[in-house]
Amino acid sequence: MVGGASDTLPRDPTMTLSLPRLLAACLVLCTQWALAADGVAPRQILIGQNITLQGGKNDYGMAVQDGIQTYLQAVNARGGVNGRQVVLRTLDDDNQPARAEANARQLVTQDKVYILFGSIEGGPSTAVMKAAVDLNVPFFGPMAGSPTLRRPHQPLVFPVRAEHRDEFRALLDYAKKTGTTRVAFVRSDSETGQQHLENVKLACRDLGMELVADLPFKSDVSDVQIGQMAQRIAATNAQVVINHGGAAMYERLIRQARKQGVRATFSGVNSGSTQLAKHLGELAHGMVFSQVVPSPWERKTAITREYQEEFARLKPGQEFSYGSLEGYLTAKALVAALALAGNDPTRDSFVRGLHNAGSIDLNGLRASYLPGSHTGLTLVDLAIVTREGKFRH
Repeated sequence: MVGGASDTLPRDPTMTLSLPRLLAACLVLCTQWALAADGVAPRQILIGQNITLQGGKNDYGMAVQDGIQTYLQAVNARGGVNGRQVVLRTLDDDNQPARAEANARQLVTQDKVYILFGSIEGGPSTAVMKAAVDLNVPFFGPMAGSPTLRRPHQPLVFPVRAEHRDEFRALLDYAKKTGTTRVAFVRSDSETGQQHLENVKLACRDLGMELVADLPFKSDVSDVQIGQMAQRIAATNAQVVINHGGAAMYERLIRQARKQGVRATFSGVNSGSTQLAKHLGELAHGMVFSQVVPSPWERKTAITREYQEEFARLKPGQEFSYGSLEGYLTAKALVAALALAGNDPTRDSFVRGLHNAGSIDLNGLRASYLPGSHTGLTLVDLAIVTREGKFRH
């Protein structure tokens, strides 16, 4: 008897695989793994997210994350994207650009994510962009208005929201129509802040207004320094003050200014506007904010109605806000972009899919992505805070 006792047993032809066929099957499997993009598995796609949460202390960041999670949870419950669950690997940058860049590099080189997604705040978003460009990885949906995300054109960066430049112009145009001509600008003391300053200067010049106070600040700005900024607003007779972010710092400045009797009007960009108005209480009455999404409380648009229904279902008891709506909208855009990348997504197919489509429909809002111009949305609206603490568009 040759071959041992096993030869006496009947063979199952379905279990028989010749050595050449076995080697061929292994070769196909190995080739598929070799060609698979980082972060792409048969049943999931891993997305890398750096965001400013500050351990849960950043109200705006937490609201944005609630909106993102709401949309992704709903999508995954329906089967995901092309049969894959969308999974976030999230790191907190603590609003520190250096940490944001380090996080982005870790997500790509160590955690092997497919793409980068969903930061907030200008400094951290710009830092993530730097890592994305260096590592040749798409960066989708930075929720910041920094000019560097669009100019010069960044082939791998895909913003969804409008930029601060357009918000500044809308706020200043409104101020001019109400008889205001003297402007103070609060900005970070950074390269991004300097670029915002140039855009504000340009808008003032175009509108026949005067920038009377440039007020840069560092992330560790002290109460004494904030008090000095308030004094300068008064000394220059500024009539309106606008900011480019930093809601927590802006709240401190407004409180100091009002204690000193400063009479200037304070206006702000969208970032953290819901949380800022809530913290300020009566001091927020009459403030005008630019917004880059529709009102999250009204039901005038299809996207808002969709958001309200899903958010109320999956985040019961939590309040609607601009931040959570922007997070929801940005996650919706991400999922649409992932679908365009195809059944066997690569980073190249992600970029190519967006360019081939030209734009994506976000339930009535359209974000544009053409080769050489990643505009995203252009929506900029204004909302005033009422005596009841509500936002009226």
